[in-house]
Amino acid sequence: MSITGIPGTLLYLNEQLPLYLMVNAVSFAVAFAMTWFFGFREENKNTDGAVSQKTETKQEPVKVLKAFVSGKVIPITEVADSVFSSKALGDGVAIEPSGQTITAPCDGTISMIAEGSNHAIGMTLNNGAELLLHIGLDTVSLNGEGFEVLVQADEEVKEGQELMRFDKKFIESRGLATTCILVLTNSDDYPDARLLSGMDAAGKETEIIRF
Repeated sequence: MSITGIPGTLLYLNEQLPLYLMVNAVSFAVAFAMTWFFGFREENKNTDGAVSQKTETKQEPVKVLKAFVSGKVIPITEVADSVFSSKALGDGVAIEPSGQTITAPCDGTISMIAEGSNHAIGMTLNNGAELLLHIGLDTVSLNGEGFEVLVQADEEVKEGQELMRFDKKFIESRGLATTCILVLTNSDDYPDARLLSGMDAAGKETEIIRF
């Protein structure tokens, strides 16, 4: 019923009053129905659209880690340092590098950079896994010389993104091994993870761990 509907009835206090009331009732019913049907349908459509858009941007959990540097992949038990070979820090794999650039094995967040020495980087993945990328053995003694870190703590990185460059010849000239180790520091949480080794890996391409 319009804003003039109620006062308007005063003008029809005669035999036309029933017809007038019926017209106003029909008008009210039609307006209500159209508002309900079209107005609320549109709101639901927008809501559904927003949910759909949010679903599309949701990331799938990481399922594969790719070689973070080119070279020969070996089991972590063959690393010439008992801290790693004993799996005291967690299970993982290592690479005897032919390249000198460390890349992200998958999407993730930089959780740690070895301050001062720059020889190690930590990553947190969206599946809950925690990674430690450790470059060389006893390289902490170089105090950062021979290493160039290209990311910052808390930075979101993409698979294949360059994280660090290291000077292989310089490290070896100091009598240190350049073995690059990837440790899954919470490996107990992933008993079904497959650690792949024994192959020559191409950086950013070869799979080395499957969850």
